[in-house]
Amino acid sequence: MTLAELEQRIAALEVEVRELKSQSAKPNKADPKWVLAHAGRFADEPGFEEVVRLGREYRESLRPKPKKKTTPRKPKAPVKNGRA
Repeated sequence: MTLAELEQRIAALEVEVRELKSQSAKPNKADPKWVLAHAGRFADEPGFEEVVRLGREYRESLRPKPKKKTTPRKPKAPVKNGRA
């Protein structure tokens, strides 16, 4: 490859990088309700229910566990004559 060909390729790459940078600098004005376009997309997939179950288990594992309520203990029968 000649030096002139390399310079042409570099110039083309620089133009493309400049275009990509200008595109990424623009704010994304996507539809805020984008999730509605994808709702139900995977409902018919064989593993979908498993994914939902695993996601629920994971989210529940992150929640703090409720403290167990302690019931008052019954006092032991009094000891008679040193024997139980």
